[in-house]
Amino acid sequence: MTAQAATGQAAAGELAGRVALVAGATRGAGRAMAIELGRAGALVYVTGRTTRERVSEVGRPTETIEQTAELVTAAGEAARRAANKGGEGPRDGGTGIAVPTDHLDPAQVKALIERIDREQGRLDVLVNSVWGGDRLIEFDTRLWDLDLDNALRMFRLGIDSHIITSHFALPLLIRRPGGLVVEVTDGTAAFNRRYRGSLCFDLTKNAPHRIAFGLAAELTEHGGTAVSLTPGFLRSEEMLDHFGVTEETWREAVAQEPHFAIAESPALIGRAVRALAADPERARWTGQSLSSGGLAKEYGFTDTDGSRPDCFGYFEDVVFGGKQATAADYR
Repeated sequence: MTAQAATGQAAAGELAGRVALVAGATRGAGRAMAIELGRAGALVYVTGRTTRERVSEVGRPTETIEQTAELVTAAGEAARRAANKGGEGPRDGGTGIAVPTDHLDPAQVKALIERIDREQGRLDVLVNSVWGGDRLIEFDTRLWDLDLDNALRMFRLGIDSHIITSHFALPLLIRRPGGLVVEVTDGTAAFNRRYRGSLCFDLTKNAPHRIAFGLAAELTEHGGTAVSLTPGFLRSEEMLDHFGVTEETWREAVAQEPHFAIAESPALIGRAVRALAADPERARWTGQSLSSGGLAKEYGFTDTDGSRPDCFGYFEDVVFGGKQATAADYR
């Protein structure tokens, strides 16, 4: 393992020559992962349904895949300039390419992968981050009282989209050994042993753990790695809007929701994916359920405020276990 991989601080150009696809990169964790891969020099295809001309069912028109692609390119250029200024010599910067894609439409996904193959001839990192189902969740509602259409739509958004994407993308990814697949979900496998308060949401967010577990077995002979990865209490754009705060004022929301004190920015899971992609020994993680906070400790990277929030440790010990401690003790 390189020194940079050991610390989790990928240098500008460390992923130069690598090609990544972040499926579901319009906002939140997906956007942050795409940006961090670009910052380390990867060429990143970013997909989603919300563009500057069309808004998806999520209904957030201000966040688009074109905007994400521009942020990826800007991060790569900034990293390259910083490397050159530091006398490290020229480095390749990352580039973002936006491709509008509905990952529930096999024809669109097939066309996306054919384009990546035609333009790059390779795929090194696949991040399955498609979701968009938060508005469909009915917590504390029995199965027989759920809106069945919404429940089944959750399965489509959170499970079917991942299967369709991997089906078409993996033949390109396995052409070269060392490919990485990241199944993004909500909650670690250990955390999700507790019922998540809604049967269909519970099933949807446990499925990526088993997808990663199964893909790990299937990719072994091709030298590939598959993991499931979750953020902690994520300060996504939607969550900040829910509390009426911004990334700069997020601590004001702790008065409404005390546990928000353990919240992390999307950058943390972005840095987690970057560290995995830059680690030549990442195969040791294959098949496992990982978290942004856990990888921050393992690789040594931090959130934007310099802390390492351990959301799942906090919930296990304090919220569920009754330990006398505060969120500050887990940052």
